[in-house]
Amino acid sequence: MSRASAGEIPAAQVDSLTLGDHVAGQLVRLGSAVGLKEADAALYAEILVESLGQGARRPLSQPPLSPSFISDDHTPVEFSLALRPDAAPVLRVLAEPGWAAADMEGNGRQGLTVIREMARRWDFSTAQLDRLADLFLPPSAHGPLALWYALELRPGGVPGIKVYLNPAASGPEQAGATVREALRRLGHHKAFAMLPEAAGYPFLALDIGVWETPRVKVYTTHPALSAREACALNRTVPGPGPEDVAAFFHIAAGERPTTGAENGPEARLVRRPALACHSFTEDETGRPSGFTLHIPVRDYVRDDAEALARASALLTRFGTDPSVLDRALAALTTRQLSDGAGLIAYLALAYERGRPLRITAYVSSEAYAVRPPLPYPPGR
Repeated sequence: MSRASAGEIPAAQVDSLTLGDHVAGQLVRLGSAVGLKEADAALYAEILVESLGQGARRPLSQPPLSPSFISDDHTPVEFSLALRPDAAPVLRVLAEPGWAAADMEGNGRQGLTVIREMARRWDFSTAQLDRLADLFLPPSAHGPLALWYALELRPGGVPGIKVYLNPAASGPEQAGATVREALRRLGHHKAFAMLPEAAGYPFLALDIGVWETPRVKVYTTHPALSAREACALNRTVPGPGPEDVAAFFHIAAGERPTTGAENGPEARLVRRPALACHSFTEDETGRPSGFTLHIPVRDYVRDDAEALARASALLTRFGTDPSVLDRALAALTTRQLSDGAGLIAYLALAYERGRPLRITAYVSSEAYAVRPPLPYPPGR
């Protein structure tokens, strides 16, 4: 099913709808759903469209310019909502500014250009990113990404900015060494040794611009993960309680908690793997200050109605009103949630030292296609 956003729009308008029209409209409607002022949302939508370059003017009746890794349908944009008790929802947008480039080298160059334009607009330094450019943006870079950015859409028109880089840019076999060297250059000499054993390192992220405590974040891949193993991934001290991590895992993955009386094997996520993320803010001890567990819920549900039910159960379990997520999904699309599996792509449990646990829902733009419902019950 293509052109998911079409809804009730007349056919003539659908044929002329561009990627920029689509994602800008979604951002403005999402902003309204979370209480962002109209002027702020309009500014952020304009910046998002500008960052996508000429490709933003391409009609959605044509296929995507590149197989962007951000989403299953290759839309180079994803939204997310960070939700915690007794706090306003935080809306974020992730984008691949170099998505229309002919190769990964050009993709990275265009991404750097966009970030430097943002630095001039909001008067912040790119020194940390510049320090890592040769590691993550080499000539003949490997895919599937070069540089992504995320904007945390704050009131007042000045966002928090994160940059995501690919540790496998010089080849998958170099990913671990690249992460280790990047952490060393940024002053976190002990951090790599604190990370859990992993099958891969898909992203390294930097907070740049205006942040109370800027972080360096390292993402790790964990295939065939069980709830018990998920609890053991956390390296923060103190950190989220194992009971909270296990509850999140079971609800998000749709797994029934085991009891001591059961002798069967642990349920594992054998489709798309789970991700963990550790964030580092100080370099004296090397210990991470934050931990996040990401579960790709879209591969473990029949459809988005089931994914929303799980997300709502999680938000209720962790003390947050789930109604904002209902409003957000309605702002993204008019399709029935039972018609696809992928509007809610990931669910995450996030811990940052000194703050309440947060649930984050990563939601897809679906500019080009809706992923069909999965066979039920989906395989683990």
